[in-house]
Amino acid sequence: MITAHDLLIFAAASLLLVLTPGPNMIYLISRSICQGRKAGVISLVGVVAGFFVHLFAAAAGLTAVFLAVPMAYEALKWAGALYLLWMAWQAVKPGARSPFEAQQLAPDSSRKLMLMGFLTSALNPKIAVFYLSVFPQFIDPAHGSIFFQSIALGLTQISVSFTVNLLIALFAAGIASWFVNNPAWLAVQRYFMGFVLAALAVRLLSEPKRMV
Repeated sequence: MITAHDLLIFAAASLLLVLTPGPNMIYLISRSICQGRKAGVISLVGVVAGFFVHLFAAAAGLTAVFLAVPMAYEALKWAGALYLLWMAWQAVKPGARSPFEAQQLAPDSSRKLMLMGFLTSALNPKIAVFYLSVFPQFIDPAHGSIFFQSIALGLTQISVSFTVNLLIALFAAGIASWFVNNPAWLAVQRYFMGFVLAALAVRLLSEPKRMV
């Protein structure tokens, strides 16, 4: 099985992932602000369900296919870095909005909230890039079944993401209100977000080339 040390490092990487604004965060914040905490939590259930799509795809060996073909891994790495840079630009470009600024969404039924949360998560390229580039680095055949290692890592990521996203759903309105009363911090938050995203892109591109 995976060592406690590796799990701790992976959990830290998962925390960084969930704290980096993306489709899931923006959707949960907007939904919680516009329709209330209950709607945010229901949406979160759908988001978590979407995580399992990525988890079982990885556990079934999808990541192994990419890692076995260096050119595929390189293409994925560049695509991931470009996506991160695009998100960084979206954060700092003139007229950009912070994810903590209230955005109007029409009320939806519980079923639709869960479905939209699921689709937002299952189709989230940030999660796919994480599972296909970071996830495999913590899997070692010497530690036993690759399938069960994948499940353990995936459940760790889901647990961290659920905890942070639950706090976001519950306190989104309060956070957004604070930013409204302190507008200067919206710009600070956006530029800090852009810096972190750009740094992640550079770090991804600086990773050594994978060998078969």
